[in-house]
Amino acid sequence: MTASHSWEVHLLGGWEIFQDRRPVRVTYRQQRLIAVLALYGSQPRPFLAGMLWPNSSEKQATGSLRESIWLVSHQLPGLLVEGRDPLALSPDVAVDVHIVRRQAEALEMSHGPQGELERVRMLETLRNAELLSGWYEDWITTEQERWQQLRVKALERLAAQFLEHGETGLAVEAAACAIATDPLRESAERLLLEAYLFEGNIAQALRSYEAFRDRLNDEFGVEPSPRLAELMAPLRISRNPEFRPAVGRNGP
Repeated sequence: MTASHSWEVHLLGGWEIFQDRRPVRVTYRQQRLIAVLALYGSQPRPFLAGMLWPNSSEKQATGSLRESIWLVSHQLPGLLVEGRDPLALSPDVAVDVHIVRRQAEALEMSHGPQGELERVRMLETLRNAELLSGWYEDWITTEQERWQQLRVKALERLAAQFLEHGETGLAVEAAACAIATDPLRESAERLLLEAYLFEGNIAQALRSYEAFRDRLNDEFGVEPSPRLAELMAPLRISRNPEFRPAVGRNGP
């Protein structure tokens, strides 16, 4: 009878796997197989072989997959579902990506997190939640891009919730984290500016707006949208009577 183990797979902020809350060392080949199953769920073996060894012949890829499965099954008992095909992680394996994704979905539906402590914990989780940082294979870069969009949207939603509750410092943190992830995202920049303005930090709002405007101009040769320019117009007019917000070709 196989002993029962509690497994946790962490893909955010760096690779880790825990057995009964104790870290376990795993080779990179095993990490790749486990990561694919954690992200894609149950998959046929030919799919896995082609994804993980795209430059190998079918026979070589199949052999490499077979070897990896054998190593995982024997060194990490209970991590994989027993059986030949399709291959999957055991249903009771905890994967941090799935947990954070459920929290982000709840946040988007506006029914969580409700208290300040829960919001702060969510912010701390999202702050360093990069998916398999340093992995550059084709199959993971696509997932990293998708994850980045989910993460930015969750950070924006958190910033909006912080603002709704008057927690301007935390709103600034959440919006700044979103901008660090996607520096050209105007919706995140607007939340940051609103937070600065809410707390009366006019100088920082102006500096942030100018920096965002420069980034847009350097990257695309465009101005911020009229909606964002209008938010800042009263402040900029007070500093420069000649200022007029950009309108026309650069809509939201």
